Amino acid sequence: MPTTAVYKTVSDLPSSLPIFPLPGAVLLPGGDLPLNIFEPRYLKMLADSLASHRLIGMIQPRHIDNEGDPALSSSAREPDLYTVGCAGRITSFHEDDEGPVQIVLSGICRFKVVAELSSVLPYRTVRPGFDSFFGDLLDDDLDEDDAERRSLLDSLDKFLKARSMRADWHEIEAASTPTLINTLVMIGSFSPREKQAVLEAADLRERTRTLVMLTNMSIEDRFDGSGSESVQ
Repeated sequence: MPTTAVYKTVSDLPSSLPIFPLPGAVLLPGGDLPLNIFEPRYLKMLADSLASHRLIGMIQPRHIDNEGDPALSSSAREPDLYTVGCAGRITSFHEDDEGPVQIVLSGICRFKVVAELSSVLPYRTVRPGFDSFFGDLLDDDLDEDDAERRSLLDSLDKFLKARSMRADWHEIEAASTPTLINTLVMIGSFSPREKQAVLEAADLRERTRTLVMLTNMSIEDRFDGSGSESVQ
């Protein structure tokens, strides 16, 4: 991923990080996450980040099962957070005269929340611990004939067929493993807790195994043994 080129070691990453707590929105190393920013405090966070290191920490609030609605992140001023998030670099930015600002965050490196920092700013900031995740800065992938990657492709194929979704399979096979994982996490009907399990997997191989397990479980839950969709 080109954006990691400027981050050779964890010492290249900032000692403080603004965070965007959003349920169901998980940024993965090597993946991209599109976001619409419209809340004033997060517009301020975006402006400050663009003026400095261009990094924002995506992290999920605990005990919130709804996904994808930024309003939920502000329903409580200080929601309890998971301990692991991912720092993303702003790699795309589009601002209209009216409406939200559209950005894309590219996942750089996961972090543990070491401490939350006191601040007069309207958004939350933390002291991130990157040391446990230095492997995220490597240009890591699995070989095309790797058993874990083939298992991921098989699960993705079953997932698409189960939902009658079409895709360019040649393009899928040419994609990197982090891209495949990121795509499946975004299109799959996974809970925030399940997405967090993928995020917290030790490395790319373990992340692949975790996602394959969750995908296969979701297919089994949706369809009965005859291959017809189950009605819950």
